Amino acid sequence: MSRARISIDRDFTIGEVPRRLFGSFVEHMGRCVYTGIYEPGHPEADEHGFRQDVMKLVKELGATVVRYPGGNFVSGYNWEDGIGPVPDRPRRLDGAWHTLETNAFGLHEFVDWSRQAGTEIMEAINLGTRGVDAAREIVEYANHPGGTYLSDLRAKNGHKDPFDIKLWCLGNEMDGPWQIGHKTAAEYGRLAQEAGKAMRFVDPDIELVACGSSSSSMSTFGAWEQTVLAHAYEEVDYVSLHAYYQEHDGDAASFLASAVDMDYFIESVVSTADAVRARGKHKKHINLSFDEWNVWYQRGLSTDDQPDAVAKAGWREHPRVIEDEYNVTDAVVVGTLLNSLLRHGDRVKIANQAQLVNVIAPIRSEENGPAWRQSIFHPFARMAELARGQILRTAVDSDKTATALFGDTDLVDVSATWNEESGRMAFFLANRSLAEAAEVEVALRGFEAGRVTRAEVLAVPEGKDRLATNNARVGEQVGLAPLQGVKAAGSELRLSLPALSWAVVELEVGKA
Repeated sequence: MSRARISIDRDFTIGEVPRRLFGSFVEHMGRCVYTGIYEPGHPEADEHGFRQDVMKLVKELGATVVRYPGGNFVSGYNWEDGIGPVPDRPRRLDGAWHTLETNAFGLHEFVDWSRQAGTEIMEAINLGTRGVDAAREIVEYANHPGGTYLSDLRAKNGHKDPFDIKLWCLGNEMDGPWQIGHKTAAEYGRLAQEAGKAMRFVDPDIELVACGSSSSSMSTFGAWEQTVLAHAYEEVDYVSLHAYYQEHDGDAASFLASAVDMDYFIESVVSTADAVRARGKHKKHINLSFDEWNVWYQRGLSTDDQPDAVAKAGWREHPRVIEDEYNVTDAVVVGTLLNSLLRHGDRVKIANQAQLVNVIAPIRSEENGPAWRQSIFHPFARMAELARGQILRTAVDSDKTATALFGDTDLVDVSATWNEESGRMAFFLANRSLAEAAEVEVALRGFEAGRVTRAEVLAVPEGKDRLATNNARVGEQVGLAPLQGVKAAGSELRLSLPALSWAVVELEVGKA
């Protein structure tokens, strides 16, 4: 039995929980759009072609903001292809994912879908093959009230009122040699500066995200952010981060400690942005947009849905691409990545799990068939629901586990929030041990514990192992179950976490 002691204090908070932290991502990639969120003719589709079985799960997931339409896709995309009468829209080759894009789903459809889903829009623009003109024109089309060619064209196409999109990404992964229109940091920094300036001339109230590094392992990491922000600091509000994690060669211990790398990535970018701020004598702080993150098995799989295999198969409409099936271990890792994002909520103001449906996603669907929750759905949904109010600083004294990549790492990982308005506190905990349960004590300084209102755990199902998954054949065998034995009294909370588990505990608290 391993042990952990956690201390929180009412007077030590990190900041307000950013609601945009629980974002998702819809890219024209694989079956995320077509047969994912959009499938006219499906028994569950509405008059717009939006799958209502998927819509129900999206609302349950609790995604607050959705990034669209890419991803690598956007760097070769003409936004005008997705407006106007659908029969008149062009079919295009998408070089990013080697697929045929019909453009049956575009900007208007996504706006209608997002309004139905209750999500904010985070629109990405093409700074790969296009530039300043296209950037300012899409803002005019989307946000200008009327009386100009582009705003009147929007009205002609069915939306008289502006879309009022406030959050815009200035391209995607422009540091990556794989990207269509890849640029050096200096080239991109100048383009982002001028595109951002032109976009704000049209709508001064928009918020802009500059491309940061595609991962912390990029050879240009750090220097990229420094150069880009040296050019564009005054024009942008956020710099982006992207990171994906997977288990390598059976090294589960390192995989379960992936949040250590996320912590490092976030803290390094914050330091770089603040150094540029000091050097340039800027007054504002640049915050972070972690607008792609998830578990993604990029190596070690020989399935036909890997990008290289998809390209070799020839040009097709919405083929299956990276439809990873997530297990218990993956769900625990996702829970710890969410903890890392929440613990850094003073500077990470936006985060988007990639992607929403089918493509490395918490939700899966089949064409003309069912939709279901993957294992990773549950930590996201509970945190999006219960993480409210103030983020609490957590002091953790935990038994350690040795990892090949990150050295000795805490076996118990945690984040916590306190909603003074509702009088409730929420703890999100993970036990990284593959073999031992963990006894956890939480010292509630400045609080008086009341009734436990929620106690749930995701763990290995009885009779299964850590690789158990959900799919159309076996159903949803991995999910949340009641966590028994949680005790709260006075200024203390006690609980036991099963081996390899993620749990949420919510309790009523008063001020001591």
